Amino acid sequence: MKKFKDLDDIEEWLAPMDYQGFWYMIAPYDLILQDRSHCDGQIKSGEVEEALILSCLKTMARMEIGQQQDLRWRSPTPWVQEVKNI
Repeated sequence: MKKFKDLDDIEEWLAPMDYQGFWYMIAPYDLILQDRSHCDGQIKSGEVEEALILSCLKTMARMEIGQQQDLRWRSPTPWVQEVKNI
């Protein structure tokens, strides 16, 4: 299981994942997300596009992993982070 420095790192990790890869990569994190069979059914029926479901799942995963690891967003300016560390 990967440890992240901040929420931005999680987003960067999730970004290139496709639908199948997402489910494989998040398995070790034991996340509480939508049931995969429910998501698969929505995609198969055409009710919701795969890209939309994947986007929502990635957001939910980022939030939950961020909470598990007590992470915050990366500071937009490096000097702000330096001041906080003083």
